[in-house]
Amino acid sequence: MKIGLSAALSCSVLAASCDLGGGCRGEWCGTLVIAQGADPDALFPPVIQTTAGAAVSDLIYLKLADIGPSMNTVGDIDFIPRLAQSWSREDSLTWVFTLDPQARWHDRVAVKARDVEFTFSVYRDTLLASPKLSLMERIESVTARNASTVEFKFSSRYPEQFYDATHHMRILPAHLLDTIPPVSLTSHELTLHPIGAGPYRFVRWDPAAAIELTADTMFFLGRPGLARLIFRSTPNIETALAQVLAGEADAIEQLVTPQNVSRAAAAPHVRLVEYPSAGYTYLQFNMRNPNRPNRPHPLLRDRMLRRALAMSVNQQEVVDAVLGGLGEVAIGPVSRMLSIWSEDIPRIPYDTARATTLFNGLGWADSDGDGYLDRSGQRLRFELAVPASSESRRQAAVIIQDQFRRVGVEMAIAELELNTLISRVTGGQFDAFFGFRTQDPSPATIKEAWTSSGIGGANFGSYSSPEFDRIVDAAIAEQRTERAVELWHQAVAHINADAPAIWLFSPKSVAAVHRRIDNVTIRPDQWTATIWTWRVPSARIIDRDRHGSN
Repeated sequence: MKIGLSAALSCSVLAASCDLGGGCRGEWCGTLVIAQGADPDALFPPVIQTTAGAAVSDLIYLKLADIGPSMNTVGDIDFIPRLAQSWSREDSLTWVFTLDPQARWHDRVAVKARDVEFTFSVYRDTLLASPKLSLMERIESVTARNASTVEFKFSSRYPEQFYDATHHMRILPAHLLDTIPPVSLTSHELTLHPIGAGPYRFVRWDPAAAIELTADTMFFLGRPGLARLIFRSTPNIETALAQVLAGEADAIEQLVTPQNVSRAAAAPHVRLVEYPSAGYTYLQFNMRNPNRPNRPHPLLRDRMLRRALAMSVNQQEVVDAVLGGLGEVAIGPVSRMLSIWSEDIPRIPYDTARATTLFNGLGWADSDGDGYLDRSGQRLRFELAVPASSESRRQAAVIIQDQFRRVGVEMAIAELELNTLISRVTGGQFDAFFGFRTQDPSPATIKEAWTSSGIGGANFGSYSSPEFDRIVDAAIAEQRTERAVELWHQAVAHINADAPAIWLFSPKSVAAVHRRIDNVTIRPDQWTATIWTWRVPSARIIDRDRHGSN
């Protein structure tokens, strides 16, 4: 019998005496309530495009191996076994993985090499159009040699073969899914109620309310330290923080603003946890007409116009006003976590005089004296879609709107509920949108969102530059580290000059976690990666029961 959401939350209060169906006793009885500002877009790994979806899904499903604390993506030396017990490199194009014989799906069926082969076929299915597709194009084949051994063949030699084989795919259960057409998997009952091989089992999902997971007490890598996880959807970060401060929730991934950090720091029961940022915030332009996607955007297709718009935005002013000391100006589509970060990469400068000259050269001028630029009777106007749940992006949008107004550009702001925003963005129904992207540890993550191969997947604005694509591919293939970094810097400089987006800021990550939780560690690329090792000592569970705190 499944425990409902209200019962589960009661168990978090009465944890000292509550048996959660898996032999939960003592320190294994802790429940963690996580307040997050968005509902997941999906829980089926191949199609997930939001951090909220990945945060939950990565506790249900596993990879063959996981990246280690060093975040090194070259070779295999720092990777940690997960579904694969061991691996070896047979030649320059071949890696072979041996699965852990103890690995089991949540229905207790053994994980087999066939599952890995099947998973690869799903991720590579063009009709499913996984956003990870472009990151796996150098994997030529995945073949089950026998029940416990699987072979990866690559089309070329390059430094991140092992990373590509393990990081992008969460392995799926072939015995449950292989009779379902891949294009139908996203809406199938077995993916809406997923069965994985990770530390937590799916219990229920109340859309726009909460997702409940329970520990797999027989998890082959060791029993999870917390018996139950509740991911509670909240309208915004301020509501999430209020729940933590009131003891109604236990954790928030990122506090975002200095005001939120100060409020959390003043609460005696809250611990602040700083960790490197894996994300950046950006204003992305749509290269295609929202109403006729097979045609270019009537305004934003123009590279010089986009450059003029970029010159009109004072990014430092935005960072200072919204983040204070909790962020810095972005250097391009690159987070602080990536090894290629460098402030020396060329960027479009803030220069309103130069922007005005460019606007005028394109025929835009204030012909009627209303303070806005126009051409042939049309005002220079576009709409920016902003998630209503993000206070920092809403604040930044208002500042940017005013900066554009000063140079005669009208930017309307459309605050949208997150799922509505995601639907419009993925469907190309926008002029520009205010996004936040969490990157994978490798610079190759740029390929997914900004190259031509990402169009139709994660390249929402349909930016396309053959020269940018060429440099990115050369950087990925380069064997020499120093030369690879040079190529990455060239690629970022090129896309900066094209201005398919205005990269605004890279935040500093500060999480809030209740002090009753022990062994708290956070990995920058996926903050929930180590939650299964967090725990609540039994004495503190009794204390929560005594004080009635949630």
